[in-house]
Amino acid sequence: MGVFERYLSVWVGLSIVLGVSLGLLIPNVFQVIANLEIAHVNIVVAVFIWVMIYPMMVKIDFQRSKMSAKTLKDLY
Repeated sequence: MGVFERYLSVWVGLSIVLGVSLGLLIPNVFQVIANLEIAHVNIVVAVFIWVMIYPMMVKIDFQRSKMSAKTLKDLY
């Protein structure tokens, strides 16, 4: 298990704390983001959900992608 997977609950906790802190520090920015809606669907949330789901839909193999990037790097 990698570092990311091993400490996933820590990353989630830190993300929550960071999000709440930023919301308290700069609430106007997050209010603008919250108002970006179409048909009562927040555009930012919709985009991030799509980014999360799309690789599963097209069945991207991240191990193979990593190997391809290394091969390209070795070529140049």
